[in-house]
Amino acid sequence: MSPLDLLLAEGVSTGVFPLARAVVWQRGRQVFSGGNASADTLFDCASVTKVLSTTAVYLQLHNQQALRREQTLGSLLPNARLDEVTLEDLLYHRSGLEPFRCAFEPVMNAHPALFEADCPRAERAAARAQLVALTLEAAPTRARRREAVYSDLGFILLGEALAAAAGAPLDELFSHHVAAPLGLECEYRRLSAGLPPEPRIAPTGVTRPREPAPGQQGLWTIAARPGRAGEVDDDNAWCLDGVSGHAGVFSTAEDLARFGQAVLDGRLAPPSPWAADASTPGSTRALGFDTPSAEGASCGPRFGRLGPRGAIGHLGFTGMSLWLELDRALVVVLATNRVALGRANVRIRDFRPRFHDAVLDEVT
Repeated sequence: MSPLDLLLAEGVSTGVFPLARAVVWQRGRQVFSGGNASADTLFDCASVTKVLSTTAVYLQLHNQQALRREQTLGSLLPNARLDEVTLEDLLYHRSGLEPFRCAFEPVMNAHPALFEADCPRAERAAARAQLVALTLEAAPTRARRREAVYSDLGFILLGEALAAAAGAPLDELFSHHVAAPLGLECEYRRLSAGLPPEPRIAPTGVTRPREPAPGQQGLWTIAARPGRAGEVDDDNAWCLDGVSGHAGVFSTAEDLARFGQAVLDGRLAPPSPWAADASTPGSTRALGFDTPSAEGASCGPRFGRLGPRGAIGHLGFTGMSLWLELDRALVVVLATNRVALGRANVRIRDFRPRFHDAVLDEVT
């Protein structure tokens, strides 16, 4: 077994995650694929959706001149309270919005039929509309462009804005503009579509809503009920019928690596070179992506330090990560379902840097 295989096996045996699949590409060639999960295992990408879907759809629409760089949210969503915030403000997480809101609680209370497997489509549509309306009402908690604060709310709004701009739901935009052109089989799993159970999906949580993550204790009081396998883990995305700009896509590790390679190849080209937002003090945020922080980076202390172009990447709460090192032309995907062991299980925070260091030890 290679050092990467041994490290993944250690992650399973020590309770970092129950299932994992890692894929590494360098200069367009796969150099590693392994783990105890099969190559066709589908993982809930969680917030990796922000780059895999929402950022990618934005880039495609922008490059087709269907969007302007400084287009405002209000020009696409007239009911948005943050009407002067631009789409790029949302992509760079500099809009002033708070990170998280448990908008799912009033929606679940208003629509108890959501918990039923045969919930009518109209009920799911009404629940989705309510959660979108609650997010549109969100007020800023800090000044715009003064600070980068990672925000799920911003990407929920961004997904809705892209759908309004193109006149089609975000899952259709993702399929048409990203998955199909890149030859990817990853997809949103819209709950109202009545998709059959998919045994290839790595399990995540078992209740709805999920148990609070560390730091979220006491934010909601709705009683948890048994969940259904194969549905999106994120509760706000679940109330959005499984389709949102911040979470919802399911993918294999191999497809996520192919997406990363497409970014390196320039098939999803940004308006300016990938780099941290220089206009916002202290920001590590690139357009949709993140860059390694000076200390405590999830990709380790060496990743992205080889040359001037650095690295971009993104994490997913369920245990996902995608990191691209631009100077080495390196794609690293670590796909896991660490939340299946409970949301309080944060051992992956120490594991991710070790894994990326081990990848660099294996490549030139």
